[in-house]
Amino acid sequence: MTQPLRLVVRRTSNVALPVEVSTRVPSVLDAVHESVEVLTRHAFAGLSTSPECERLRNRLKTLLCEALANAIVYGHREDPSKFVTVRIEVEQAQVRVHVTDEGPGFDPATVRPPLDPTELHQETGRGLLMIQKLADVVSFNPQGNSICMTLRRP
Repeated sequence: MTQPLRLVVRRTSNVALPVEVSTRVPSVLDAVHESVEVLTRHAFAGLSTSPECERLRNRLKTLLCEALANAIVYGHREDPSKFVTVRIEVEQAQVRVHVTDEGPGFDPATVRPPLDPTELHQETGRGLLMIQKLADVVSFNPQGNSICMTLRRP
């Protein structure tokens, strides 16, 4: 990673939940894996290691990888001077993940379905579909440069 992550973790009391973890990730693809590992480790610190919780953690990791990669590649055009802001809110009933880039945004309704027969030959373009399949709720801000992904907790 080009520079160390500065992580902010907020707990409202001595109780494990709610937790908020946030950081700014450099707009470099090499930063994605380490950022995802650090964010998920701190978001789930002290929580159950049950199989259900592990599945949730793995879904979160995949969502974060896809959303960060999309922000870096499409939102920032891999401009290393920009940053992606990530905020994870872990609550009793759900986990919300906000990923925001500094780019101009896009209209999610204009994204062609990657499984459309005319798109199957493309090597990219399946990240948003994966996000929509893995998250329980997906929404974008009006500008289209911020995604919110919600996972229900078991």
